[in-house]
Amino acid sequence: MFLRTEIIKTKKLLGFSTKTSLANDKTFFIWNKLMPRLKEVKNLVSSDLFSVQVYNFDSFKNFSPTTEFTKCAFVEVKTFDFVPNEFEEFTLETGKYAVFLHKGTSQDFAKTSQYIFAEWLPNSEFELDDRPHLAVMGDLYFGHENPNSQEEIWIPIK
Repeated sequence: MFLRTEIIKTKKLLGFSTKTSLANDKTFFIWNKLMPRLKEVKNLVSSDLFSVQVYNFDSFKNFSPTTEFTKCAFVEVKTFDFVPNEFEEFTLETGKYAVFLHKGTSQDFAKTSQYIFAEWLPNSEFELDDRPHLAVMGDLYFGHENPNSQEEIWIPIK
């Protein structure tokens, strides 16, 4: 599952966000808002999709299914020169990440998450950093319910 560590360069992202929790998951809502409007974005860097999670760092101490965080559905753009109506701008700052490969459906993600936070991270030389977490869905992402789907999970580390 663990692929590599990488320093990500600053990225300009456009899309939508919402407050959510695992118990009251609103992921579908923001992706359903973004996908029909992708054609409005004129300066895409690639066809990759970015699922970004912004947590209150202290919430990891007592994280539960009802812990709220911000979930974002984004695409990367070259500049913020043209922002379609209602789209949000987000700058993902440079930082070091551990990159993992998740294969399977969204229901399989609990196993991936368990591996990252309960096995890999405590046994690594790294600590979790207080920056956004992300999933990058590229050419091998076939949808959240496709068992052959693949996405990269980027965890901020220091």
